[in-house]
Amino acid sequence: MEFDQNKPIYLQICDAICEQILDGRLAPEDRIPSVREYGADIGVNPNTVARSYEKLTDTGIIYTKRGLGYFVTPDAKENVLKIQKKRFLEEEVPAFIKKMTLLEIDPKDIFK
Repeated sequence: MEFDQNKPIYLQICDAICEQILDGRLAPEDRIPSVREYGADIGVNPNTVARSYEKLTDTGIIYTKRGLGYFVTPDAKENVLKIQKKRFLEEEVPAFIKKMTLLEIDPKDIFK
């Protein structure tokens, strides 16, 4: 996994798991790798993965079954869409519009 130095690794892990849910690689009730397995697979400290899993659990995207591991919630895709749409509209769109304005780009040019 390639990491962006401008964003915390634990958030990038969250984004990667959410992307897998959105594109169907992870389905509801699928088991995801343990903290240690995932950390070893991507070459990061298990504590970083644990922080990611905690955030995903808090947002209702994954849950834990004691003694069995972490699983994708039944409504994970809807939760991911809701969270990411909100973030996109509140953070990315305003920055995009500001950049368009500064560069004097006509919105019509985007749809060409």
